Amino acid sequence: MELMEQVEAILEYGDICVHCLGRFFGKRSHGLSNAERGFALRIAHEIRKDIPHAVPPPEACWICGGELERSGEWAARVAAALTGIEFDTFLIGTKVPPMMTESEEMVWSDLGLRNPEPLKAEMNREVGKAVSALTGKDADTRRPDVVAILDLAAGTVEVQINPVFFAGRYWKFERGIPQTRWDCRVCRGRGCERCDFTGKQYRDSVEELIGRPVIAAFGAENALLHGAGREDIDARMLGSGRPFVMEVVAPRRRSVDLAELERAINRSAEGRVAVVLSGWADRRTVQSLKSDKGHKKYRILVEIDGSVSPDELGTALDQLKGATIRQRTPKRVSHRRADKIRERQVIDIRCTGMEDRRFWIDVVGEAGLYIKELISGDGGRTRPSLTEILGRDARVASLDVVLVECTEEVGE
Repeated sequence: MELMEQVEAILEYGDICVHCLGRFFGKRSHGLSNAERGFALRIAHEIRKDIPHAVPPPEACWICGGELERSGEWAARVAAALTGIEFDTFLIGTKVPPMMTESEEMVWSDLGLRNPEPLKAEMNREVGKAVSALTGKDADTRRPDVVAILDLAAGTVEVQINPVFFAGRYWKFERGIPQTRWDCRVCRGRGCERCDFTGKQYRDSVEELIGRPVIAAFGAENALLHGAGREDIDARMLGSGRPFVMEVVAPRRRSVDLAELERAINRSAEGRVAVVLSGWADRRTVQSLKSDKGHKKYRILVEIDGSVSPDELGTALDQLKGATIRQRTPKRVSHRRADKIRERQVIDIRCTGMEDRRFWIDVVGEAGLYIKELISGDGGRTRPSLTEILGRDARVASLDVVLVECTEEVGE
């Protein structure tokens, strides 16, 4: 079917605006907007048919209902919705009512049109250009700070604020604090008498102690901590600290001074948690952090039933050094971890001293090695173990993490 025959066939469906007519042939020419292209096609058709020039009003368009003519109005709504939000880049998205989508797809199919531009694409582009002119900000299709969603059916704008990420290391000096918030086991976060209506199993977490000043500084909805592994609730995180990335959810401010933020966090959590912030990050940094399999070093205080000489303990530890340990998921975490057998290596293990007939032991292990079970054996679920080798019960009285090795340091 020739071009002008296609134009005539489209016009037979009913009144159509120049925007919709032009975008049906968006790949046919360059240097023209869809509105300019559609106007030229209509005039050419009317001259060809010797029809008096009469372009219908935009609102009469049976496909878009005149929405493409109202890009300036939509841009004003977007600018108003973004008031009070700090951003440098944005992206426009559009929810198109099903009837509009079905109408344009019917024309494409009936006439076999090649590569027409969808209504959604033109709305995004034209409103985006108008928003850029109003705000002085740039559109960015890859990593925008904010996304404005136009709902054509409701006539509303929904704003989605993309997160900000920064990286650092944290130290935890107080036992009994989980790394992240735990919902109350009874009410599952809703709030009940058991949790004093907080919805939490523990009053504080490392995530919250760091996150409260972060939420205030960024004007954010929440702050989520992504750590390079996690220590047990009853373990301290000492030594070189644990690498982490903080995800700041829906921040209304983005240009925050990280040095000042670091000071604010350390003042707020003094004596319990401390941080050093290393720079800005992104979601790829989180993925890298989570996939890193660096070694961990622990300092543990071990109790052993009965009398054990340092030489006897040293001989037992030598059998564990370099050994591959088969560990079935420990009983203490089996309610939240898959029940399977994992193999992890003990890189190094040695006794460094004694205290009240208990032994200080340093352990360097492969990521994922359960240290408490390496000592206790967990009723035979971990083999070999110090308990199995000594032939008497041994247990960890206290545990501190002193090194978390990362193959690639996070942050800038």
